[in-house]
Amino acid sequence: MTSKADKALIKSLEEVLDLERAALVQGDLDRLSSMVPEKEKLIGAINDLQVLESEALIRVQQKAERNQALLNSAAEGIRAVASRMAELRRVRQEFSTYGADGQRSEFAVRSTAKLEKRA
Repeated sequence: MTSKADKALIKSLEEVLDLERAALVQGDLDRLSSMVPEKEKLIGAINDLQVLESEALIRVQQKAERNQALLNSAAEGIRAVASRMAELRRVRQEFSTYGADGQRSEFAVRSTAKLEKRA
């Protein structure tokens, strides 16, 4: 059986995990980083408890797994954006095409375009 103090720790962690989920869903990465110290402290305290099985702990585990899946998806999205931005930078710096023989040809693109006015 868990004590009131143990239940309070578990409840606090559940609340942090719910806030973390809300931040993930909203894409608020700054708020996520501010939650890390509190989350680590609570997890450390719960790990020190002598309770091995509890419905509350099972709920916390499910929420943590749910948030981990959201974190993985967010990280994957960030990697996709970084990859796309790198591709766009590459496209701005060079132009590539395929010739009739199927060989790829790359051409450097001028970085500064100049307009010349004539009277």
